[in-house]
Amino acid sequence: MPEYPAIRRFGEKFRTLRTQRGMTVRELTSALGYTGYGYIHGIEMGKNKPTVELVLRVALVFKVTTDQLLRDALEVEAGRDDAE
Repeated sequence: MPEYPAIRRFGEKFRTLRTQRGMTVRELTSALGYTGYGYIHGIEMGKNKPTVELVLRVALVFKVTTDQLLRDALEVEAGRDDAE
């Protein structure tokens, strides 16, 4: 499969958000509503392409915008949870 820099960059941002929250891949997989963590791990590694549905779920879970996730020039910071 050809390599796409934007997909690898999304994976890096995805992993950064997960680690900032102290979540494991399995915990994030569950929070996103998936059962197998291989797909999520593949996205973090830049090997799997994220679906639009996944991008929307990630934005909701981490309280960031889809622009922050998808635009290469924007960095991500996990949103703050008022309940925490």
